[in-house]
Amino acid sequence: MAENQTSEQGSATDEPTIIILYGGTGDLAKRLVLPAFWELYTRGLLPKRWKLVGNGRGDVSHLDFQQHIYDALSEFATTPEPEAWKEFAPNVLFAGGGFQHDDPGTLLDVIAEAEAEAELGEDRKIIHYLAIPPSAFEKTTRAIKAHDLGQDAKAVYEKPFGTSLDSFHELDELVHSVFDEEQVYRIDHFLGKEATQNLHLVRFSNRLFNDTWSAEHLAQVQIDVPETLDIADRAGFYDETGASLDMLVTHLFQVAAQVAMEPPLSMAAEDLQDARESVIAAFRPLDPSEVVLGQYRSYRETEGIPDDSQTDTFVAARLWIDTDRWRGVPFLLRTGKMMAASAQRVSLIFKPSDGPVHSQGSNTNALIFDLKGNGAIEIQMTVKKPGPEPVPAESCSTLHLENVSAGSMSAYTSLIYDVFAGDRSLFTSSAGLEAAFQAFAPLLDERRPEIQPYDDGSWGPAAADALTGDVGWLLGS
Repeated sequence: MAENQTSEQGSATDEPTIIILYGGTGDLAKRLVLPAFWELYTRGLLPKRWKLVGNGRGDVSHLDFQQHIYDALSEFATTPEPEAWKEFAPNVLFAGGGFQHDDPGTLLDVIAEAEAEAELGEDRKIIHYLAIPPSAFEKTTRAIKAHDLGQDAKAVYEKPFGTSLDSFHELDELVHSVFDEEQVYRIDHFLGKEATQNLHLVRFSNRLFNDTWSAEHLAQVQIDVPETLDIADRAGFYDETGASLDMLVTHLFQVAAQVAMEPPLSMAAEDLQDARESVIAAFRPLDPSEVVLGQYRSYRETEGIPDDSQTDTFVAARLWIDTDRWRGVPFLLRTGKMMAASAQRVSLIFKPSDGPVHSQGSNTNALIFDLKGNGAIEIQMTVKKPGPEPVPAESCSTLHLENVSAGSMSAYTSLIYDVFAGDRSLFTSSAGLEAAFQAFAPLLDERRPEIQPYDDGSWGPAAADALTGDVGWLLGS
């Protein structure tokens, strides 16, 4: 371990561990997963004895894979310090030839090589990280089963875990034939964001917010994640998935549950997960008349996209949660590509005050959580306008959270650390995902709304504005 590695937490486990990164040379691994492993290493949060084995179809040498990681870190993180890299690189191997149930390629041989090099012993653990397209989950899971690599292992699956309720059930049954539920980590990186976790920490720790966190005080909740990016580097994956599967049934549903959950019995992992996923079970199935799907105009001009593609690059939906706390409060969810701005915001919009004074301005009374970066909390409120008369005026104050962000980790780093530690509180369970797909199901049959075009760089189809009623979207209104 490098001398400059320090950590207040210490390593997540002392168990010698082999991490198998399926899709090790892919885009997801390059941009997010490998930088997260490097951050864990530099913080001293990996086990004392470990090996990272990349897996893919190509014939890549260990040295070439090490160079691939170095280049990825230089582009998407920071160029490694020479001494730290010198100690990190020998722990990285590559197994080519793919990995299938009837042909393991070189993976089994490389695992044996890793065991011998690191003297891991018989008690070594394996973490399977499936950083591969969802269409390959089944094939890789069957191969793990066929080659008896599931016992006492952990498995990390990217999203979406299934593309419908039926496909979810099929994949879930297969996964559970290899792993117990406690071995499975279905990753949703929005839950790993420090700012997302603030949604329940701020609420449950501060009575100022907790006592107004209900239908009695709130008119609506807006969860808004517009993006200015296109899909040029993910065309194949994206056209099979679309905004609603890539973002709505995953990230936005999970954030809605984070907002709407009841106070957990404790902050223990199982209690937090139970609280979040109990409220998902109360999601009312989406009404297609309350959903708007869109596609930005230049989408079909992207290389690899069919001329007649009906993939949605935008979705806005009105979600209802049938619990005593939230009954009657609409949750407005919106996300899309090639929009006018990029943001990640949760806005709790309050009902008008019963008092005699009201602002005549356009801003509504709202508590806004910015989920980007270290996060921020913004309060829009009515105050007295300076002057001799008691005239109301609007004010907006923002609390930036840099002062408490020292030591914060990226979402992927935090979640992968939790995998090592065996903490499943920020991962989705089988029951929670089943409930999410049940709420999402009306968008997967003949009731699915027609795709509406929208201009590149706009706020999406105009029809989405009507979902918010008289309030309007706080972004772009």
